[in-house]
Amino acid sequence: MKRKKQDRQRHLKETIDANPFITDEALADRFGVSIQTIRLDRMELSIPELRERIKDVAQKQLDEVKALPMEEVFGEIVDLQLDERAISILDVKKEHVFSRTGIARGHYLFAQANSLAVAIIDDDLALTAKATIRFTRQVKAGERVVAKAEVQKVERDRTLVVVNSFVEQELVFSGDFLMYRSAQEQ
Repeated sequence: MKRKKQDRQRHLKETIDANPFITDEALADRFGVSIQTIRLDRMELSIPELRERIKDVAQKQLDEVKALPMEEVFGEIVDLQLDERAISILDVKKEHVFSRTGIARGHYLFAQANSLAVAIIDDDLALTAKATIRFTRQVKAGERVVAKAEVQKVERDRTLVVVNSFVEQELVFSGDFLMYRSAQEQ
């Protein structure tokens, strides 16, 4: 059942506020309207397109990565608070998937999560000491993976980072990363 325009626009704004990384295509599916209708609604509400929303989040939320060069991070970091939390985005492309099945190769999802776990560490040295990972659903070409990392525990030379990766709101990967770091003062 289609919603009235005002109701749809109100829900559209709430949805984008809750998840600024959602695509127009996903919004169109969610609201049962065309992509063009979503774009017109966004324009009327002065909500920027996805690329601009990502840049806005990144400019507001980015500390400087210490543990590795930015070009070595797999995925695009859009939120980084060292030793607290981080978010990165990976658009799964044809080169990331198996040619026969179109399913993303697991090492790309792991690389995104692991590099985010390294990047979140507020230290010049961060190495993965141990990782416990779970793939919970297949990811296909054309999907956007949003990885969210959170520091759970900091000890003298170890930090536990939990990373959960989502497509839309669905969990596709999770991992607990025990990270080695230079000894910290306690």
